[in-house]
Amino acid sequence: MSEPLQPGLTRTERVTIDRDRTISFLGDDCRVYSTPKLLYDIEIACRNLLLAHGEPGRDSVGTRAEIDHIGATLLGMWAEITVRLTAVNGNAVSFEFSARDAIEEIARGKHNRFIVSPEKTAQRLKAKLAKANEIAAAKS
Repeated sequence: MSEPLQPGLTRTERVTIDRDRTISFLGDDCRVYSTPKLLYDIEIACRNLLLAHGEPGRDSVGTRAEIDHIGATLLGMWAEITVRLTAVNGNAVSFEFSARDAIEEIARGKHNRFIVSPEKTAQRLKAKLAKANEIAAAKS
């Protein structure tokens, strides 16, 4: 059985920096881990920690991110992302994270998530889509 959701829990995930995770504007010889893909991988690591320790049938959505991307990781290298749960306030949870490659620290920061019921969230989003479709139809 996993530990209950509480501050201090940590998780480390390793990702290989493939072509889809890199930016190309510096040329193929200098393809590096892009900040948006790094942030995505951080969100997934935080989500995976919550899935491993949270209530069954619950998930989470990101609500805030603060990131310092301080080192470049080249295509083909790996990066390890370590997330630490720092606060649980009802359904609102906070994390601190750091990331490093084989050479150096590449990122650090904070991330907040909100624990949700996937069914209720889907209902809310479908209602919003219906309203958006009504507005669009009224404008045409």
